[in-house]
Amino acid sequence: MRNIQHILAEQKRFFQSGHTKDLAFRLRNLARLKSAIVENEAAILKALKKDLSKSAYEGYLSEVGVVLNEIRLFSRKLKSWARPKRVKTPFVLWVASSRIYFEPYGIALIIAPWNYPFQLSIAPLIGSIAAGNCSVVKPSEYAPHTAAIISEIIAAHFDNSYITVIEGDAQTGEALLAERFDYIFYTGSEAVGKIVMTAAAKHLTPVTLELGGKSPCIVDQDANIDQAAKRIAFGKFMNAGQTCIAPDLLFVHNSIKQQFQTQFEKHVHQFYGKNPQQSPDYARIINKRHYDRLVALLKDRRIIFGGQCDPTDLYIAPTLIDNPALEDPVMQAEIFGPILPLLAFDDLSTVISFLNSRPKPLALYVFSNQPQRCQKVIEKVSFGAGCINDTIIHFVNAHLPFGGVGNSGMGQYHGKASFETFSHQKGILK
Repeated sequence: MRNIQHILAEQKRFFQSGHTKDLAFRLRNLARLKSAIVENEAAILKALKKDLSKSAYEGYLSEVGVVLNEIRLFSRKLKSWARPKRVKTPFVLWVASSRIYFEPYGIALIIAPWNYPFQLSIAPLIGSIAAGNCSVVKPSEYAPHTAAIISEIIAAHFDNSYITVIEGDAQTGEALLAERFDYIFYTGSEAVGKIVMTAAAKHLTPVTLELGGKSPCIVDQDANIDQAAKRIAFGKFMNAGQTCIAPDLLFVHNSIKQQFQTQFEKHVHQFYGKNPQQSPDYARIINKRHYDRLVALLKDRRIIFGGQCDPTDLYIAPTLIDNPALEDPVMQAEIFGPILPLLAFDDLSTVISFLNSRPKPLALYVFSNQPQRCQKVIEKVSFGAGCINDTIIHFVNAHLPFGGVGNSGMGQYHGKASFETFSHQKGILK
């Protein structure tokens, strides 16, 4: 393991030199990062294929393309975002003027997960660069090929005193958290999020926690059933369900349940064929431990379709299960795999009451053609973000802030929200 204290000392010296605060410096390094990603696109997609069996299409759609679009937005908007903002001054201070200055925190630690290992390492890094910080990136050891290509790209294009990648396991993560950083950005599980926050508290370090939870999806009786089935199947089974904002709990109105099930299975077959294990577009479970955990969730369940498993291939078929008991394990923690519990409902208010009795989810999706019923859910249920009549695609809109609430996290990023997250807003009255 590389000497963390030495790296931090180098980064502290470089940050104090003031180079990172220069707007032209930041824009040059965003452009350098973009060029490096484009230059290494094939190698990145190959690494994602090795780690998660992601197709090149899915790898570009959900990882490479997302970060390139984010860099393009920052390249256009950063000059405006970084400019000191004039704000109103109270009448009693009429001789004064007031402005907000955006300044970098210093050295940012970015801890990334394994499910979207490239995107969730690089997207926060874009915000950190744009705000003028130095950065230490800790990619997940569960996606070793992607971690290696990230490390290779950063080492080839950036000095360690500015941006560095430190690979390693949980022990490396603990060693990093024992040090004093100026900001910590963590994406991953709620359990580890608590560890990160505890470590940050020792140094009073501000944090952003991007966690997860059981993101619900509601299909009302007046929804476009075929469209809902297609879009839920897409959002759920991308990356074999290993997506923090994938639908994790499906409520379908009783009057359309049978029709929805038929359409849902049809679209799964359209996406991945009758045997998804043979599809080049269907990913695999990240490792044996997570595979065993998911297989255990299927035990004694009433399966509507799917359920096939192959331990030699870490394959679990897209699976829909019917009406599990509320106390079942599949109804408790986030599934994070290609298993979707379906529950029928008659009264939307009952669903809302149930959701409000549970931890606040990272995402929520409503399918309905009645705007007032969609609005009812938005106003009465607390969640991070979501979609009406679609799933997961809100994540790719860099103009929408993304983040959790309660158990699903704290803080936001993407686009301007990323710049503000990695910046201290300093108020000055002149």
